[in-house]
Amino acid sequence: MKKLFIVAAATCALSGAVAAGAQQPYAGQDQREIASLSQTDIQALLAGQGWGLAKPAELNGYPGPAHVLELDEELSLTAEQSGAIKAIFAEMQTEAQRLGAEYVAAERHLSGMFRMGHATPEMLDRQLAQSGEILARLRAVHLKAHLETRPLLSADQIATYVDLRGYGHGGNGAHQDHAGEGHNHD
Repeated sequence: MKKLFIVAAATCALSGAVAAGAQQPYAGQDQREIASLSQTDIQALLAGQGWGLAKPAELNGYPGPAHVLELDEELSLTAEQSGAIKAIFAEMQTEAQRLGAEYVAAERHLSGMFRMGHATPEMLDRQLAQSGEILARLRAVHLKAHLETRPLLSADQIATYVDLRGYGHGGNGAHQDHAGEGHNHD
């Protein structure tokens, strides 16, 4: 009986701890400088990394310049292709670093408004508009780099890229609408 009581007490304690953890998903994040961004996010944004912003392109057969350059040998890039893609990457990264720094600063300001206790609905609207506009521009930089990279590659290189990245489809960028017919968004 004593063992049963100990097992029951331990089970209750464990399920209470699990429930408490589930009820406090942001525990510890209150110590962040910027509430909405982890330190890893901040570092990625400041470095001009993709941060997943170009997934609509990447996952639909529009290779990104950074990953194409990483796969240079596997894709058998020509010197001309490599040079052109390096230029796309350099321009993208420079602009992404600049906009990443602006986005981090905007999110820092947003967190500070609440931390200092002086946020108002009007301030919030202005800050969210600014932060959202910067994020949209940052996302556009990454997506446009994918658009610029794709025409430089052959269909075989794109298919190889898609396969090497593990996406599992032909990577031709075509897609089906709800009726099953392909369409484009020109």
